Amino acid sequence: MTFDQIIKDINSKKYHPVYFLTGEEPYYIDQIAHLIEQKVLNESEKAFNQLVVYGKDADIRSIVDEARQYPMMSALRVVIVREAQDLKDIQILDKYIANPSSTTIMVLCYKYKKLDKRTALAKTLASNAVFYESKKLYENQVPSWIISYVEQNGYKIASDAAGLMTEYIGADLSKLSNELDKVFINLKDNSIITKDIVREQIGISKEFNVFELQTALGNRNFTKAAVIIRYFIQNPGDNPAVMVVANLFSYFIKVHAVKIHHNTNDTELAKSVGVSPFFIKDYKQAAKNYTIDHLYNILQSIKKADMHSKGIGNRRSNDGGIFKDILISCMHY
Repeated sequence: MTFDQIIKDINSKKYHPVYFLTGEEPYYIDQIAHLIEQKVLNESEKAFNQLVVYGKDADIRSIVDEARQYPMMSALRVVIVREAQDLKDIQILDKYIANPSSTTIMVLCYKYKKLDKRTALAKTLASNAVFYESKKLYENQVPSWIISYVEQNGYKIASDAAGLMTEYIGADLSKLSNELDKVFINLKDNSIITKDIVREQIGISKEFNVFELQTALGNRNFTKAAVIIRYFIQNPGDNPAVMVVANLFSYFIKVHAVKIHHNTNDTELAKSVGVSPFFIKDYKQAAKNYTIDHLYNILQSIKKADMHSKGIGNRRSNDGGIFKDILISCMHY
């Protein structure tokens, strides 16, 4: 079943005895589990008929015993196991799932891992449960997700603002939704979420952030890049070298890929490189400013900087030296 189908069924009070929610993207798993937790039972029923446990602290046999109990003053019981990937002897659930209680809804949140489909448990789940795999979005799919999420909440967002959020936060849907929810609180009716609103509400400095540094380096504007780096050195808590270096490596890897595949059309290029279509022109412009060999040398320099930022073979006494080494590698070839 798809996420939308599961949500529709729950909202229509069409429940299933067992939900096995797995995959690398925790956002959808949490959304389904939360909806079941809030929707199935009313507050008075929850006291006697709803159990929420965590895998590392739970015992399989106790979970099954809870699921086999009859509801008290309610038609249903709800048993939710968060972090079910930490359960010991999870295969024991096979017998229960083969013959689940008709008056209990069991929800297993099995995050970040995939269940071995060759096991008896996996085969039983496939035939006797709602088996949902939550897949992580690619970065180039995130802006569309942001636009859709904003519209579902009754607002609108500019395409470049969605792109900026993607660049800043990445594909972490839980974090994206939390940040957008904060924006909604302070948004005036009928306002469109712009890049300036995103910068202001989410705390992205307009001039001094890693994305402005990427742009400055991509445009070979080394004077501006030096100013931003000076700001980073003066504010190390907000701009740790490990984070800055990781972002620069990701950026130049994509510039390198664009350089190699420059003859591909923009839509296909954005998809293959894994960037938002809203920013592909910026990457193409940066690719024009460097040769293939220069980009290779920059990436080698950033790899060294990554090691140094983590304290491996670091001859520099502070983050400033690490940033300056990267700037020099971009300036000279």
